[in-house]
Amino acid sequence: MPLKIVYDRTGCIGAGTCEALDPEDFELVEDGLADLKEGEESGNGTWEKEIPEERKEEALDAAKSCPVNVIKVIDTESGEQLYP
Repeated sequence: MPLKIVYDRTGCIGAGTCEALDPEDFELVEDGLADLKEGEESGNGTWEKEIPEERKEEALDAAKSCPVNVIKVIDTESGEQLYP
């Protein structure tokens, strides 16, 4: 099942746990906040990126580690939000 990461950058506080647990998808940048690598802006400071099933655990770990819950992981086939 393909997955999608939805990231609300406007709520990011730059804790860096997403980058530590999922460096393939997240990185802290010059302004101290995280960017979703190769993500596409979907409006209002929200970014999205599709990832393969094999990246599920890393994406979920990043989402669960975020202290302000600005990372969602969604199953694109069913529309089910896997986290939060």
